[in-house]
Amino acid sequence: MHKYESLLPRFLSYVKINTRSNENTNKIPSSKEQVSFLKDLKIQLKSIGLEHVRTNESSGYVFATLPSNINKKVKKIGFISHVDTADFNSENVNPQIIEKYDGRSVINLGNGEYKLDPKVFPSLKKYDGQTLITTDGNTLLGADDKAGVTEIITSMDYLIHHPEIKHGEIEIGFGPDEEIGTGADNFDTKDFGADIAYTVDGGSLGQLQYETFNAASATVDIKGTDVHPAEAKGVMVNSALIGMQFNESLPKYERPEVTDGRDGFYFLTNLNGTVDHTKLNYIIRDHDKKRFNDRKKYFNKIAEEMNKQFDESRINIDIKDQYYNMAEVINQDMTVVDLAKEAMKNVDIKPDIFPVRGGTDGSKISFMGLPTPNIFAGGENMHGRFEYVSLQTMEKACDLLIEIANLSAKK
Repeated sequence: MHKYESLLPRFLSYVKINTRSNENTNKIPSSKEQVSFLKDLKIQLKSIGLEHVRTNESSGYVFATLPSNINKKVKKIGFISHVDTADFNSENVNPQIIEKYDGRSVINLGNGEYKLDPKVFPSLKKYDGQTLITTDGNTLLGADDKAGVTEIITSMDYLIHHPEIKHGEIEIGFGPDEEIGTGADNFDTKDFGADIAYTVDGGSLGQLQYETFNAASATVDIKGTDVHPAEAKGVMVNSALIGMQFNESLPKYERPEVTDGRDGFYFLTNLNGTVDHTKLNYIIRDHDKKRFNDRKKYFNKIAEEMNKQFDESRINIDIKDQYYNMAEVINQDMTVVDLAKEAMKNVDIKPDIFPVRGGTDGSKISFMGLPTPNIFAGGENMHGRFEYVSLQTMEKACDLLIEIANLSAKK
């Protein structure tokens, strides 16, 4: 018998609901499916005994409180997850349960057209003897981040039914639109009320992340002059060729496919061009703030130099910062990280700390004054048909959240 009996059925019920976010709208939340799911969560949170369950209208987040069961003041802990899934098929999710996986066999997804093969996905070898939840090959699973949602609610439910475990006030939050990068833009730290917080949105067992990229989006907009090729000499300006020249001016060894660790990069995400008009979309990333700013300056410098060859400014650059490295905030007071590390050791989890080659909602929330590192939720191969999660890792995540709350009460 599993310690958390409601964990697996709760998770399976959540992943079967389509909550994909939609980047082509300005609504908050961005999709009606998320609105519906968050409304259902409010009902569930009230039913298990949480208090002050409410929707924050500015952000779309659902917040709730587990009152303290001790008579002294300690830091209010916050746990946060997002309900939306990534831009992959998320309709009719049909999870498979693989019990006592042997760590070496190939897992057929659905009819076997797609497979989880340890030779292709070596992470499978870590899960010898464990129960895995996979997709049927037609959709993503949605463990990112319904595993986190499940773990938070299951942990709160457990604490409510085990009052002998002491804890201070705990705030929980479930939000929309993390996958399209806008979910935390309007996060209300005052309404949330925590002193320190964690996003439960990481990958495999032990992940503890408090260093992320600094991030910006960049658009290169190029105006050409389109005339008949028979009359083109000295007149035609081919914007598509200018776009190709611009991209080739960027360092070829500073792209995602040839970088790792703390290496930053320029990433061309989309190219759409004709002779008359071309647009290139990039993301710019670096862990170091100075190198990040230098990258943006270099981007503009290329455009300035290339524009000199024309009689008008044909290349226009628009750069927008997206989020910053949360380490800039958290390094000032490592209490939130130290608490998680100590809690991990208490429940026999080895902390796996490394710089994230990406960002989390915590990147933005930390700069709003609430230090919010990221801890594991268990998902592997996220955002696609090969996604899976270990039930035992999800249980360990619950152990960790409960221990963080209990350990904080002892400080």
